[in-house]
Amino acid sequence: MSLDFILYGFDEVISEVLTAMSPILVLFLLFLLVFKLPKKMLLTLLQGVIFAFLGLTLFLQGVHVGFLPVGNEMGAIIGGMSHRWILIPLGFILGFVATLAEPAVRILCNQVEKTSSGSIRSNTILFTLCLAVGIFIAIGMTRVVYGIPFYFIIIPGYLLAIILMIFSKPSFTAIAFDSGGVATGPMTVTFIMAMAVGAADIMEGRDAVVDGFGLIALVALAPIIMVMLLGFLFPDDAEVEDDDSEVDVEEMIKKTRETEDEPWSPDPPEETELEEADQEELEFENPGADREPDSINDNGEAFDDDVNSKS
Repeated sequence: MSLDFILYGFDEVISEVLTAMSPILVLFLLFLLVFKLPKKMLLTLLQGVIFAFLGLTLFLQGVHVGFLPVGNEMGAIIGGMSHRWILIPLGFILGFVATLAEPAVRILCNQVEKTSSGSIRSNTILFTLCLAVGIFIAIGMTRVVYGIPFYFIIIPGYLLAIILMIFSKPSFTAIAFDSGGVATGPMTVTFIMAMAVGAADIMEGRDAVVDGFGLIALVALAPIIMVMLLGFLFPDDAEVEDDDSEVDVEEMIKKTRETEDEPWSPDPPEETELEEADQEELEFENPGADREPDSINDNGEAFDDDVNSKS
């Protein structure tokens, strides 16, 4: 393999990346000048621009010289086979794996878990998106293989999405539509779409434009439906709070009833001992205060026999 093949069209890729990044760079520079941010921020911005430029350039060059030609060739080979239905399971596998490899999908899943305080796990959203994209790419390949009109799939799909949006939780509705955007990333668009176009181009009675395209619209629709369906498996926050409050009230009522049913118990030992000590002290100061008199004289006055005898 010669370097001419690897560097083929590299100058056009560099021009595209510079054109795409120039407005962003100018905007950031104006932001730094207007708000008079420290020079350290300018150095950080330059580092980010350099790495982004190199990354985008190399990635797009890899797409042009690798993904697109290989995808077209695979689609053409499978489309020319007698068992064309192989495209359907193959599309599911490639859709699942391509979504799993999308960096934007992982960023979204991590943000969902972070903002939901862990109540919605990132892996749950990730595998839901992978499964959704795999299923809908398999549906798209079915359309290519059997020549199903595109509107037979896309119209019922968006009608279902609208109906689900009415009954779905607001949080999952927002996540669903954002997921539809990140699922149509460069891995899906560059490889799977190229394979569908290549297969439709080689099949008899198929048109590469009419039957090959439209797959990305299904990929964008897949997470919208599946994530909103996932939302029905999660309880509402309000319902969870109501359940907690009901449990608290029931526990309070139960404790109150137990307190009322408890038999009377004497004071704690410490308090009883203190009262006995006080009583002994009073008896010591007035030893005859609590004694009943031995007899009563003719005037009704009480007197003790011991005292009179001593006197």
